[in-house]
Amino acid sequence: MSTNFDQGHALVVGVGADLPNTVDDAVGIAEILNDPARCAYPPDQVHTLTGEKATRDDIFSTFDTLSQSTNSQSTLLVYFSGHGYQVASSTGKSYYLMPYGYDVNALYQTAISGAEFTERLQAIPAQKLLVLLDCCHAGGIGEAKAPGLQLAKSPLPPEAQRLLTESSGRVLIASSQEDELSYAGKPYSAFTLALTEALCGAGAAKKDGYVRVADLALHARQMVPGRTQDRQHPVLHFEQADNFVLAYYAGGETQPKELPFTGEPEIEPQPGAWRGIEQHGQVNIAGDVSGQVAVGGEGSVIQFGDVSGGQVTIGEKTSS
Repeated sequence: MSTNFDQGHALVVGVGADLPNTVDDAVGIAEILNDPARCAYPPDQVHTLTGEKATRDDIFSTFDTLSQSTNSQSTLLVYFSGHGYQVASSTGKSYYLMPYGYDVNALYQTAISGAEFTERLQAIPAQKLLVLLDCCHAGGIGEAKAPGLQLAKSPLPPEAQRLLTESSGRVLIASSQEDELSYAGKPYSAFTLALTEALCGAGAAKKDGYVRVADLALHARQMVPGRTQDRQHPVLHFEQADNFVLAYYAGGETQPKELPFTGEPEIEPQPGAWRGIEQHGQVNIAGDVSGQVAVGGEGSVIQFGDVSGGQVTIGEKTSS
């Protein structure tokens, strides 16, 4: 085997902003792909865009680069971690991926529509394509910020499914189903953690040194529900695809590698819990709490961690 997985190319995006964990997820995926002891993609073929470097223009520019640097024999992995929305207005419905710096009042100029995303992918000559979308995170755009628009979280651009009809080398995997939220975690989200494990050889059907798309897809489908109390289920679109090789998992060797971090991974108990985001009338309190905690408003309190010597008051504001 070659030292590098020479045909491997990637665009890895972690939007950040109100979702700081998406940067960690993207960096983690990029590091696995670049790692010569694991996926062994050539470093200059992994394009990582995070935070303020993950704007619409930056993403489009990288797509243009990939259209020039890849060929029909290339393998391309596209990973996006951020918000995805189905947006309804008086003119109809559109899907948007929300890059860094999007403006809800100018989505067509600052966000990436499903049609644009699909067109950019179609312009890339690589015949083996895997798209991974870790969207539907807690929090995001509020109705007050989007007058005249109705926004619903959505995991996958409908237009992107057209890619599946183009050839057998097209695979789309989204982190969750339409009516679910994606769980964040440490060091990575539930979905990205499963991807990381698979890229290190976990779940490989053949211990021959290669990660195949079915290995990654099936490992995500098995592991994510178990880590989220059966509340998050990846959406897999690979049934008609060839089970093509995506990467090495051990730098050309056959013995799977350990995960590239120490300690046990953690997944938040509810989407948004670790960032204090209210979801569906519930307030999530995470971490160690001492003294008195007061939560106003309607709904119930879901309490996590160690509460010592204090109390929780619901519906009445008090001070400790």
